[in-house]
Amino acid sequence: MSGAMLKDALVTLKESGVRITPQRHAILEFLISSESHPTADEIYKALEKDFPNMSVATVYNNLRVFKNSGLVKELTYGDASSRFDFVTHDHYHIICDECGSIVDFHHPGLEEVERLASYVTGFKVNSHRLEVYGVCPACEAKSGHAATAY
Repeated sequence: MSGAMLKDALVTLKESGVRITPQRHAILEFLISSESHPTADEIYKALEKDFPNMSVATVYNNLRVFKNSGLVKELTYGDASSRFDFVTHDHYHIICDECGSIVDFHHPGLEEVERLASYVTGFKVNSHRLEVYGVCPACEAKSGHAATAY
């Protein structure tokens, strides 16, 4: 699955006139395989052993290129560092209040929200963003409280 996504992403970049460097390829591959929505610093730390001459600025610059090409979304949450998400499909995020981990989830009924918002307000809706906050199972287990399922 991720091999096809990487190939498609590389084609998208080439069609945009973006040169594919080894660092760019590695950063993109890391983002596709990562489920943790990494920060630029986390990407840098994961790849620095393979690319000792790469800087954090290189990671940021490449993330900006990916973002401008529509391959990556930048997720900003308050004062914390931006996290980056490879765009696979429309999905939402649930964020742990304790450790900051972010997990994807999809709920098809939420697309209806844009249509309803447009209908009720007359706005031409471009997008929406939904975030759900709570405590992840690992942090819940550490605190000794049982999670309540709704």
